[in-house]
Amino acid sequence: MADENFSELLTLSSSGLYCPAGDFYIDPWRPVKRAVITHAHSDHARAGSEQYLAAASSEKLLRVRLGHDINLLAVSYGEIVTLNGVRVSLHPAGHILGSSQIRLEYRGRIAVVTGDYKLGADSTTESFAPIPCNLLVTESTFGLPVFHWPRSEIVFSEINDWWRANQSEGKTSVIYGYSVGKAQRILAGLDRSVGPIYCHGAVHVGNQAYLESGIDLPPSERISDIEATRGKQIDWHRGIVIAPPSAHGTPWLRRFGAISTAMASGWMAIRGTRRRRAMDRGFVLSDHVDWPELLSTIHQCKPEAIWVTHGFSSIVARYLSECGWNAKPLKTQFVGESSDGGELETAADEAVKTVKPESVEG
Repeated sequence: MADENFSELLTLSSSGLYCPAGDFYIDPWRPVKRAVITHAHSDHARAGSEQYLAAASSEKLLRVRLGHDINLLAVSYGEIVTLNGVRVSLHPAGHILGSSQIRLEYRGRIAVVTGDYKLGADSTTESFAPIPCNLLVTESTFGLPVFHWPRSEIVFSEINDWWRANQSEGKTSVIYGYSVGKAQRILAGLDRSVGPIYCHGAVHVGNQAYLESGIDLPPSERISDIEATRGKQIDWHRGIVIAPPSAHGTPWLRRFGAISTAMASGWMAIRGTRRRRAMDRGFVLSDHVDWPELLSTIHQCKPEAIWVTHGFSSIVARYLSECGWNAKPLKTQFVGESSDGGELETAADEAVKTVKPESVEG
């Protein structure tokens, strides 16, 4: 089907993805009158819009991100809001707390914008469920066959074993993950019996929003609070420190003495990533779909047209087109979960070797 069939529902404008019939934007790139937000990460939730619509479970995070006084309509998953005749509803995306797929229905046509999403169970967010639609707008942050995630329980077992091993060697374990979403998922997967859990200030802020939203997390302590009450002569080595990637290689780490560092990311699936980032360990843990999950989602949604955005959109769109789908890449100002140029280059090389047309029905 030609894109003209969806021109009233969705089009790409200078401010991002726009619904002409409803006169609103989804995750706009700059301030607009009305913004529908998939989730609270900064590449999707931008400050300055007059009105926001988002999932109720994302409210705490959005107000931290965008300001406590934003004009926000927070709705339950599945609740229908009609905007100029367009029926809009939000549905779990499984990416982080409050992350949503946006379902639009107008004149018998249905479009779904996934935002960032992942499949599978996660105690820190509601699970993704596919939505049948005519048009699917999907992310492709890890849209290559080289990305195939191990089971999360295996990864968390590896993290806890690494923590125990560091304890026996007198080293403080420092694990990096994005301060909102990934850090809380790591925290929820830690074995509380191993030792104390410490958090960077940025992670602590995210933790508080999760706790206030009713998410169960293990007890943890903000590092600055510990130092304020106990001084700076602290034996950290029994504990594990959760910090954002920006803390890596900074003087902030000196307080912990001997350390072992690790990164939790989907990019750890690519050979050489851990070495390029100067990490002692890499754990393959992503809050995005991998290649099999991406194809499975498309198969279950059965769209007439697919727009692919974030990450390897051109490669994924070309692959889907060669499989017989009506697919095209959709430009964006953002790339999703970031990587350095070396990782993208390596992954692109792998794509040339591994991507071969085959039916996603198989």
